[in-house]
Amino acid sequence: MPERTESESRRLLGRLRDAMASDEAGQARLNKITHLIADSMRSEVCSIYLFRDDVTLELCATEGLKPESVHQTRMKLGEGLVGRVAKSRQIINTPNAPGAKGFRYMPETGEEVFSSFLGIPVQRLGEALGVLVVQSREAREFSADEVYALEVVAMVLAEMTELGAFVGEGAALSARHQQPVLIRGTTGQEGAAEGHVWLHEPRVVVANPIADDPAVELKRLQNAVEELRVGVDKMLDMAAIGDKEQRQVLEAFRMFANSKGWMRRMEEDIARGLSAEAAVEKEQSLARSRIGQAQDSYLRERLSDLDDLSNRLLRILTGQGSETGAEMPADPILIARNIGPAELLDYGRSLRGIVLEEGSVGSHAAIVARALAIPLVVRAGRIISEALNGDHVMVDGDQGVVHLRPDDSVVTAFRDKIAMQADALERYASIRDKPAETRCGAVIGMHMNAGLMADLPSLDGSGAEGVGLFRTELQFLVRNKMPTRTELAALYARVLDAAHGKRVVFRTLDIGSDKVLPYMKPTDEPNPALGWRAIRVGLDKPGIMRMQLQALLRAANGRPLTVMFPFVAQFEEYRAARAEVDKTIAREKRLGHVLPETIEIGAMLETPSLAFAPQKFFDEVEFLSIGGNDLKQFFFAADRENERVRRRYDTLNVSFLSLIEKIVERCAISNTPLSFCGEDAGRPIEAMCLAAIGLRTLSMRPASIGPVKSLLRRVNLDEVRQVIADARHRGDMSVRPAIMEYLRAQG
Repeated sequence: MPERTESESRRLLGRLRDAMASDEAGQARLNKITHLIADSMRSEVCSIYLFRDDVTLELCATEGLKPESVHQTRMKLGEGLVGRVAKSRQIINTPNAPGAKGFRYMPETGEEVFSSFLGIPVQRLGEALGVLVVQSREAREFSADEVYALEVVAMVLAEMTELGAFVGEGAALSARHQQPVLIRGTTGQEGAAEGHVWLHEPRVVVANPIADDPAVELKRLQNAVEELRVGVDKMLDMAAIGDKEQRQVLEAFRMFANSKGWMRRMEEDIARGLSAEAAVEKEQSLARSRIGQAQDSYLRERLSDLDDLSNRLLRILTGQGSETGAEMPADPILIARNIGPAELLDYGRSLRGIVLEEGSVGSHAAIVARALAIPLVVRAGRIISEALNGDHVMVDGDQGVVHLRPDDSVVTAFRDKIAMQADALERYASIRDKPAETRCGAVIGMHMNAGLMADLPSLDGSGAEGVGLFRTELQFLVRNKMPTRTELAALYARVLDAAHGKRVVFRTLDIGSDKVLPYMKPTDEPNPALGWRAIRVGLDKPGIMRMQLQALLRAANGRPLTVMFPFVAQFEEYRAARAEVDKTIAREKRLGHVLPETIEIGAMLETPSLAFAPQKFFDEVEFLSIGGNDLKQFFFAADRENERVRRRYDTLNVSFLSLIEKIVERCAISNTPLSFCGEDAGRPIEAMCLAAIGLRTLSMRPASIGPVKSLLRRVNLDEVRQVIADARHRGDMSVRPAIMEYLRAQG
């Protein structure tokens, strides 16, 4: 078969455009398109397969196969050659289809007489929509020119599918962005919320995938790319000299923007008949297909850079800026691929919920969402491609589930859940000012975690007795440059003012691992969670630690001050940090500044090693707080960011509870105050068990105080302790089953 010329390719796209512009129904359009492609490619068969659900492809139109097989022939993802193309998102071009790996014979289609097979994935921005297939009797490979031409056609089909050109009867031809969708992600912050979608970055719609005049489109692309390059150069000039990470990202932008290969491929796409916008999107989709499944983190970061750059270019070409004129709904659920802490704070408490396609449970966004008590689901795959501004959405942060455009039965069940939570909140309000006193007479101190000024109103509303953990790093993370000592002192003073005399435990800067300051040079560490972070950074960079300690001392201004050092792994680290405090106090005294009325210096116990420190450590430290999140991940050697392993290990595992008991006993010997801080402190069942083994102070997010207090006031810790002891004696791995049985028996 002779190779197709560019003019023939443009003629085919022109015929496709006419088909798209017709008033025919979706099925008729598909039928016409398969005929046009087969005729243009001079092949006996052209077929279009579309997804009817996440894992099933359906033959939706064909020229050359048996007509009765349309909407009857289906295959699973990965099944047959068509299923392999859809799963791998890679082209299959073979002269001997029956002999190819994975071939599946489908007698109802009559395709057994066709030897040659060319399958092209139909995809848009990394989302697989279907497969375009051409076949012929002649045993041959399709030429590179033919493959390229069909890729261009597949791109147009993807855009037409997105624009609703093929809507018809049946699941495979159902209208996009109108059906209910259930998306499973990961819990970033508990809670339930109902509202309407607000896209952080509105989707760019390519309404004209086919070029009227390639020369005009080429000029539009060249002008837009030049504008993009100038914009990137300006951003580089404006970037702060010390902001090396930001400069590295912008340098990557400039590298892509000046890539001759990227530009050449888009120019070739336009020569084939695509519009400038469609050419950009085609390259973006192919890059997502090539790089998106890569395991290499560097390549995935570069994909993110290319995505950002492509979106900027598309906005220049279409004029569709981030300000679309759409009005934010009164009940916004923010949908984004990812988002920084400063951007999230700009939205503030106006948001009902947050859903991120990427992100992690320990990301900056998750930290801010917890501080604002906004339900958050992360790693919600496909949410960006599925959601439209204004869509009805329900976010179940407890289960890590998102219901997009839910049907009536889901709405009813979800609203019942929200109503039950509201009723529970009313019950919790009735015990807000009562102590968390158990039936056996034990009183548990209930404290809250905070990190923003916005948290402090919860101190009174939640019934918290104080702030057991104030995360000082958030003030560093949301800025593009290091805050000054004066700024920090003013902030810490406002925190103490808002606490109205209640105890506030300030944790010194806990950076590193998943909390990298935007203005600090990132460290290339194979395992940052076990690397240069928290107290290790403070001791190696004493200037930062002293500046923060000075700010805290000045903020106290004669009031009591409580300071806690994070991630202390050995006694020497605590002593070195304590020495820095003493030096700073001495310096402030020489300068004539007012010193705090009292100063408590403690440490977070987040590594198993510290539990076995010399008894002298427990005698010297003024208080300890168990950092349950980190301690658990190090104890079980299970990364809490890794969904494959983090859920395998239970807080109520007998081994882990034994470690906690050991810490309680060692603190009791030296009469060292001990608290437990972390997600598990805010889970009623876990909190009850922690109290039963001797912990008398718990610190949690404000919303958890009511549920935890409610359960504690109903139980006898002596009985709970006996249940735990019996489970341990039986050799149970976890006490959870026994505890749940006990609670059921209590009613």
